[in-house]
Amino acid sequence: MRSTSNPVFRNLQPQQGGYAGFGQAPGAGQFPTNPYGQQQPGYGQQPPQYPGYGQQPYQPAIPTTRPMTIDDVVQKTGITLGVVSLMALVSYALTASNHALALPFLLVGGLGGLVLGLVISFGQKYNPALVLSYAALEGLLLGSFSFLFTNVAIGGVGGSGLIAQAVLGTFGVFFGMLVVYKTGAIRVTPRLTRMVVGALIGVFVLMLGNIIAGFFTPGGFGLRDGGTMSIIFSLVVIGVAAFSFLLDFDAADQLIRAQAPEKAAWGVAFGLTVTLVWLYLEILRLLSYFQGDR
Repeated sequence: MRSTSNPVFRNLQPQQGGYAGFGQAPGAGQFPTNPYGQQQPGYGQQPPQYPGYGQQPYQPAIPTTRPMTIDDVVQKTGITLGVVSLMALVSYALTASNHALALPFLLVGGLGGLVLGLVISFGQKYNPALVLSYAALEGLLLGSFSFLFTNVAIGGVGGSGLIAQAVLGTFGVFFGMLVVYKTGAIRVTPRLTRMVVGALIGVFVLMLGNIIAGFFTPGGFGLRDGGTMSIIFSLVVIGVAAFSFLLDFDAADQLIRAQAPEKAAWGVAFGLTVTLVWLYLEILRLLSYFQGDR
């Protein structure tokens, strides 16, 4: 099973069933024979048991879980994104009616989602309660961020139309990359995986560096000021996020082939949600650069 850069999909070992009697020494359970060739119990050995004589009849083991299927992935991902969407609508509506809620929602959703995301990634990968809680926090973040960004940062230009475009663009990229993966137009190879991981690291280092530089120089490196460099950087980030979907699809596909347990579908849903949220925020930011007031 190929390793993946996404910590959500790491360290899962396919379940393997053993065989009855595996590990016994040769000849174990046999009795010595008498001069007539018949087996008889030896000293310190128990006589053979027969069904119904001091022994319960054989009962086959009942599996405690079943392997994950593509239907599990679709279902769990749909539930997770449904929670994100519902909480985003609630957060946006509450923020629109009371602007003072914007900052608390943004901080709780952003910081809470970051902490819970790390807990899920490195400890509780397949806990549905934690995954859905993360989805709720991300929805809180998206709703408040969308309101602030469209009504404060760009002066209300575009408004709900800009958000709708960002949502359509996000799912357009998602389904487009799904088609690319399923048709084999781009194959996920170790080399491609290394390139995408390297690009991810580079993007996050630049983002962090731009934030730090912003404390000393207005606009930082110019990656978020709305100029030509900002547009180019956003397009690069969107491209990296799109290729990240290929790694997610491939990891989920390999988990299914490895007969991972059903609950692993929650980990897949979590990984896809992380990428979708990141992609939406970046597309919304890119669209804002083309508004008249920027």
